[in-house]
Amino acid sequence: MTATHDYLADRAVLVTGGAGFIGSHVVDRLARRGVRRIVVVDNLFLGKESNLDQARAAGAPVVFCCDDASDIDRLRQIAKEHDVSVIFDMATIPLPASLERPQWAASTVYDLALTTAELAREGTIERLVHCSSSEVYGSAVYSPMDELHPLATRTPYAAAKAAGDLLLQSYARTFGISCAIVRPFNTYGPRQNDGNYAGIIPLTLRRLREGQAPMIFGDGDQTRDFTYVEDTATLVVALAELPELDDEPVNVASGQELPIRELVASLCRSVGYTGDWEWLDERPGDVRRHVAGTKRLEGLLGRHQFMDIDEGMARTVEWYQDPHGR
Repeated sequence: MTATHDYLADRAVLVTGGAGFIGSHVVDRLARRGVRRIVVVDNLFLGKESNLDQARAAGAPVVFCCDDASDIDRLRQIAKEHDVSVIFDMATIPLPASLERPQWAASTVYDLALTTAELAREGTIERLVHCSSSEVYGSAVYSPMDELHPLATRTPYAAAKAAGDLLLQSYARTFGISCAIVRPFNTYGPRQNDGNYAGIIPLTLRRLREGQAPMIFGDGDQTRDFTYVEDTATLVVALAELPELDDEPVNVASGQELPIRELVASLCRSVGYTGDWEWLDERPGDVRRHVAGTKRLEGLLGRHQFMDIDEGMARTVEWYQDPHGR
């Protein structure tokens, strides 16, 4: 990966959702970049303050604020108090929550984007890195799915993410804010929530650990583009350090496609499970195929050596099996 300039060095940065899954790994990465202060704003809806232990153990100057990142007055106060230059907007509401409480989930996701955009517009911060989602594309109309792929959202979560992206682009083009919009595909790895609204990997591992059969929704032939969380965090931080940010979205993904049934089979092998699987009806809003086009990412940062999927899965399984690591 090509080097970027040291924009973040000796600056104070704020990470919304920084005690969550991807957010806490972004904090870890920032801790290695020599930033002056890392301010984490997280209401702990799904995050855990213990997810910051690694960064703190490394001596990183982490400040934790248990607050709602969509509260603009509070976020402005925190940003000014700590002289924040950059916000990494990693906070979100998980997709499954938008199927149960669509109005709340969609409005919160949109408000998170709007709040950070306003802080950039008014000059409270210099740069904004906004975490969107590959869900904005819906199922693949063509593959690989580049950033020009149609936005065919299938859930309230995806629609709110797409609306947030368009909002940020409008702020960049109308008010000149400096922002990057990153669209991670299916990120996996240590610290991913395995409780309420768990993703396929932590959910399957939890069920296997509890002696239950793994679940497959639909026929299992739906595909995803899985990216190890440390790769996602590394690339998000690298994009923030580009000499100039633009408002064109960037896919953050490995560009490798894996069927869900193969993923579950691999997880079963990793723990020695040979029993039956539980087959359920397809979930509402579930996309059929996802595989990322990564040419724009490579054009901005050069080639990145992604974690091998087998090694990444092995590390993930090991983490969930170690009660002290959780």
